Amino acid sequence: MNASGAPRGCPVAHHGAELTRLYGPEAATDPAGIYERLRKEHGSVAPVLLEGEVPAWLVLGYRDARRVLDNPRQFSRDARIWRDWLDGRVEESSPLIPMLGWRPDCVSQDGEPHRRLRAAVTDGLRAAAGRGIRRHATHYANKQIDAFADAGRADLVGDYAEYLPMLVLSRVLGLPEAEGRDLVESCAQVLKGGEDAVTHDARIQEILGRLVVRKRSEPGGDLATALLEHHAGLDEDEIVSHLRLVLIAAHTTTSNLLARVLQLVLTDTSRLSGLISGELNISAVVEEVMWDSPPLAVLPGRFAASDLELGGHRIQEGDLLVLGLAAGNQDPEIRPDTGVSVQGNQAHLAFSSGPHECPGQNIGQAVIEIAVDVLLHRLPGLRLAVPPEELSSTASTWESRLDRLPVEFGG
Repeated sequence: MNASGAPRGCPVAHHGAELTRLYGPEAATDPAGIYERLRKEHGSVAPVLLEGEVPAWLVLGYRDARRVLDNPRQFSRDARIWRDWLDGRVEESSPLIPMLGWRPDCVSQDGEPHRRLRAAVTDGLRAAAGRGIRRHATHYANKQIDAFADAGRADLVGDYAEYLPMLVLSRVLGLPEAEGRDLVESCAQVLKGGEDAVTHDARIQEILGRLVVRKRSEPGGDLATALLEHHAGLDEDEIVSHLRLVLIAAHTTTSNLLARVLQLVLTDTSRLSGLISGELNISAVVEEVMWDSPPLAVLPGRFAASDLELGGHRIQEGDLLVLGLAAGNQDPEIRPDTGVSVQGNQAHLAFSSGPHECPGQNIGQAVIEIAVDVLLHRLPGLRLAVPPEELSSTASTWESRLDRLPVEFGG
């Protein structure tokens, strides 16, 4: 039984109950309120609807999330067993497909196919990181700041956080800077969902497909070349899919995390002065944001490999589960008092967990550390240009992004 006394079961009908949507106007403005209400009504796992009225289970509990993430035999990443897709209830044109559909990449597979493909990505990222992530981040941080340094004011979301990670990633992947800037909007649209998500996803794949063709004849010190030359023998579809995966996942999460870190620093003068003086390490601030505002609030998706029970609910084979990373990090069972410092505690869910844990987290961390450091030292007197309570966010199913971060500096 759930908290309201109704019997638990399949999310498709849930015994006639009105299911909560993880998209739409309420979800865009108050996702945390939705998670809290669902936890009270259903416990650590709740039935929800995704775009197109597609049913899913939202995992809200920390321990249940770890069970799902750490057990790929029970909870597969392979969308080819997703019952609603097999039954034709999810069209190829659905905005869920770019986030949940099967692809020939390591995220869509488990076991040996996953290990083979992930090894290629991990090796490629390690080689790319060794060629100067911090140098690229420093160069592009200064270049972005140059564009607004003389104005005395800026929006650190639109002028800085939204572009810096993509520019660094362009160098990592082997893309020209102009194409990288052009892809920022497409990545945002894929995460946002809606009718344009599939079109933008196709555009990303087209650009990356051209990159792979180019790198066959003009190899370089980049991830595209590394994947082409890797001993795992990836075919062209696998290479394009992995470049897409790195591009979308790394850019959207790093840009979101950077904006949230800057928000926290600029709304707390003690943190700001501590960073400027060197008494506070930026990694401690990043860790705090990982717990309280993870860049991916909901992680897509896992599929039940058999009938089982989770959080007191009967999960059926082929059911879709999405992981509430933000909700899990706030689970009162593991954080009864969210005011207690989490410094030094890296057990958050922000990078996922288990075999599919994010392989590029060190790259994102390096970009953020450089981005904050360069910004604080380039712009003396940096301060918020509006009261903190005027800062707003807009959420999609998968993330909540800061709309603007207006600042003033100098003088």
